[in-house]
Amino acid sequence: MDILSIENLSKVFGTNKVIDDITFSVPEHSIFGFIGQNGAGKTTTMKMVLGLLKPTSGNIKVCGEHVTYGQNKTNKYIGYLPDVPEFYGYMKPYEYLKLCGEITGLSSKEIKSKSEELLTLVGLENANRKIGGFSRGMKQRLGIAQALLNEPKLLICDEPTSALDPRGRKEILDLLYLVKGKTTVVFSTHILSDVERICDHIALLNNGKLALSGTLSEIKSQHKQDGLLIEFASRTDKEKFTASPQMACLLANAEQMETVVIIRTNDIQTAEQAAIETLLKQKLLPVKLEVLEPTLESLFMEVVK
Repeated sequence: MDILSIENLSKVFGTNKVIDDITFSVPEHSIFGFIGQNGAGKTTTMKMVLGLLKPTSGNIKVCGEHVTYGQNKTNKYIGYLPDVPEFYGYMKPYEYLKLCGEITGLSSKEIKSKSEELLTLVGLENANRKIGGFSRGMKQRLGIAQALLNEPKLLICDEPTSALDPRGRKEILDLLYLVKGKTTVVFSTHILSDVERICDHIALLNNGKLALSGTLSEIKSQHKQDGLLIEFASRTDKEKFTASPQMACLLANAEQMETVVIIRTNDIQTAEQAAIETLLKQKLLPVKLEVLEPTLESLFMEVVK
């Protein structure tokens, strides 16, 4: 079942087409990475999913129901974490979740049990102090707890790790992976390593258009071009290797640095065999010989160049 379905969605501001006829879907209990450079249209798309922005054309469905601008009937299925969540700084975490629970109509018993469960889940069960003194990472974790309070079918997070240090990013990513069993996660980002770490599905926006969409493994397979990295102890060794006639045809599209050669090829076995034969013939011992698989970063750079 698809929790979120977007079909032929476009958004125009004046003469600027921010979103240009995009179509993709988000399967239930997946972690979906919505990728793009700053200004690519990620937040605009999310606002349309939330019914906060009117599409110029196209359709959006959440749990099979049409999203209608200005109405919030489908938002009962959604938990939302904006890129910079705001809180009442004078409140403590439990007090804030209690207020949110009362606003959404939860009973006192439900508020107590869910708040305790969620604060434990996000690692804030012992943070019994005012939110105003929280770090950015702690606020993000509290924001996730608040977004999960109504047990949403879809959790949308807008750039949840962009302003965090490495430890804070790891904590948020681990948390998003942990809640996969409870809900479906969509998070936007331009940090590609975060996507490769926890996402099973992605959509890549470039200039308002959908450049790539599908499972991460499918996309890598479809754009597969392996590389062979060879690192030498000295520049002299590298030049001796690259001067070999046997390597001439393989080096046409190679990247060369001070002591490193990266050969790009669709026939990795032939390239590896030729490289090893050349190394033996020239009596060269490399520091490293490594087969490189396609990365999301290389695919991204190929799309946006």
